[in-house]
Amino acid sequence: MKECLVENEKRLSSVAAKTLVMALCAAALSATGVKARQPLQGTPSGAGSTNVSGPKIQFATTLWDFGREKAGAPVKFTYVFTNCGDRVLEVKSVQPSCGCTPAGEWSKQVEPSKTGTIPIQLNSAGFNGPVSKTVTVTCNDPTTPEVTLQIKGTVWKSVEVKPLFAFLHVTANSQSVSRVVHIINHEEEPLTLSAPESDNRAIAAEVKTNQPGREFRLLIKTVPPLLPGRLQGKITVKTSSTNAPVLTVPAFAFVPPIITVTPSQLSLPPGPLAAASTLSVIIQNNSTNALALSDATIKAKDVEVDLQVVKPGRLFRATLTFPPGFELPQGQQVELSFKSSHPLCPLVKVPVTQATPSAAPSAPPSATTPAPQPSGQ
Repeated sequence: MKECLVENEKRLSSVAAKTLVMALCAAALSATGVKARQPLQGTPSGAGSTNVSGPKIQFATTLWDFGREKAGAPVKFTYVFTNCGDRVLEVKSVQPSCGCTPAGEWSKQVEPSKTGTIPIQLNSAGFNGPVSKTVTVTCNDPTTPEVTLQIKGTVWKSVEVKPLFAFLHVTANSQSVSRVVHIINHEEEPLTLSAPESDNRAIAAEVKTNQPGREFRLLIKTVPPLLPGRLQGKITVKTSSTNAPVLTVPAFAFVPPIITVTPSQLSLPPGPLAAASTLSVIIQNNSTNALALSDATIKAKDVEVDLQVVKPGRLFRATLTFPPGFELPQGQQVELSFKSSHPLCPLVKVPVTQATPSAAPSAPPSATTPAPQPSGQ
């Protein structure tokens, strides 16, 4: 009789343990808002979702809505999951969609009916406005090998700058351009701004007030003349806000050349030339104003220059004819030059170089045969 009582107690303990696992997984399913599948005919209610063969991952929630946070504030959350299966659950990787949401040390292995955690942090300093990110979790759950966790919310800045940078649209016809950047104060205290400073003399800025203490306009503009190529600078403005004591606005521009010469350099074959050699360049006007070229010259003996108008005011061709025997002194170059009617580009120069003759290959040393020695010595 005593042995029967002991056996019944063991069976009751086993049933109680299974009931506990079922309750944990049911609670996890309820927390996620995911409806459990209806059990099959002849299967006890709940057994279809908790009596799982193998590992089974179930998150308490897959969505983290952090609400509204100030930029730069620490924003952290820990996702909790449960192994509702009967084998060890292995979390192989946690991959955020960007580097702004790094994952901390997460639970790598979770026993059946146990819980694990995945800590996530959002680096909010670089955001302003709605934020939506994802984190992909990979595990050995045969039915759900990947789970996508979601992060959303709104980040606000005490002092907002928009746009965050200024692109200045410079053209060949107009180098004087400007762009307005808005500065908006979201704090209760009125905001004051100092005079802006630029680290590039070709870019200047000034502050104009829209609403005292609340809204301002930062007018960023170019300062001609500008050299062709990429132009960049940084505008800094000191403020009275302790949360944003210094505002930084990058400024960029690409300055197209007023006149394009193709090719930009002429190269002659090695001299002295065995025969006359002809080289040409195309000169193109990129501005909207008509261009005139004149006085095409080159400081080289017996070299002829012919400047032709291909398209009046827009396109030109310069042809150079070098005589037989022409040779530049080694290491030197000459320039083709012509005057331009454009005030920002009054003189155009094209370098002319000559290749260096390649050295003749030296003859290999001839094989020598040692002289025979007299016998007996």
